[in-house]
Amino acid sequence: QVQLVESGGGLVQAGESLRLSCAASPSIFSINTMAWHRQAPGKQREYVAMITSGALTTYDDSVKGRFTISRDNAKNTMYLQIHSLKPEDSAVYYCGGLHNDRWVWGQGTQVIVSS
Repeated sequence: QVQLVESGGGLVQAGESLRLSCAASPSIFSINTMAWHRQAPGKQREYVAMITSGALTTYDDSVKGRFTISRDNAKNTMYLQIHSLKPEDSAVYYCGGLHNDRWVWGQGTQVIVSS
């Protein structure tokens, strides 16, 4: 069974950058498509970005140009680089992976952006 663990969240100032990581175990090679979602307090969980095993990427329009999703298969890790953070980016960020036709999700890492 694949497990995903997010890290890298924290409290940051608006305008700063942050890189979130998603470590896959035992291996990322069994995961095809991976994605980041986020959930702000009192709001529904929403899609952020996605990356395939062939490194094709898609983004929600709200984050295009500021967020970059990537994966390093040698390190069994997926990343989300966030630039120019805004208070509205505050949320719990979840990473997910499509494994054996089923989505597996991590527990999330919280990002708080102060103005």
